[in-house]
Amino acid sequence: MGGDRPKQYLPLAGEAMLARTLGRLHQALPDARLALCLDDGDRWFRPEWVPFARWQRVAGGAERMDSVLGALRAVPAAADDTVLVHDVARPCVMPGDVRALAGAAAKSVDGALLAMPVADTMKRATPEGTCAHTEPRDGLWHALTPQGFRYGLLRRALEQAFAGGAAVTDEASAVEALGRQPRLVAGRRDNLKVTHPDDLALAAAILAAQGAQL
Repeated sequence: MGGDRPKQYLPLAGEAMLARTLGRLHQALPDARLALCLDDGDRWFRPEWVPFARWQRVAGGAERMDSVLGALRAVPAAADDTVLVHDVARPCVMPGDVRALAGAAAKSVDGALLAMPVADTMKRATPEGTCAHTEPRDGLWHALTPQGFRYGLLRRALEQAFAGGAAVTDEASAVEALGRQPRLVAGRRDNLKVTHPDDLALAAAILAAQGAQL
């Protein structure tokens, strides 16, 4: 992002991005227990940004999988409890989508994830940066977050991936490696992941547009 601080602490519509994201999750599931993964040396975090009554700070890892697995090992949970994983860089997620995902995850033995169908033409690139061919987009979806699973299933999937040295970029791929088929829950297209500097302005515009819908 090129900022003077980690991107989750960059200002977004007058608040730190992390505070914005936690606020959306709390609107959706105010009684949930939160495990917040942060670097041990994080000097930007402020506890007053957390709106949840029940929460704990967990040491983050080098990769997303390390952080999530560390959180699962730290939280008190039963095997059938529903666990949601959300990326703090998605501050525009709507509470209704979070609730829909949580409901689907609780009902599905294989879990569920927010996703949206691919609308653009998809190109496969060559190593030289030219178009090798066009990929059929039928059946292709963009994976979003939150992603939700039963605690026992998700922990087993991530423990197995960790033990095998597998590189998984989201929780669903770890669960898929067990032969499971998580449910795709259609989410809104404005569930933006802030990745590049110009995404901040876009996220601010999205938040302003969503204001009347909350």
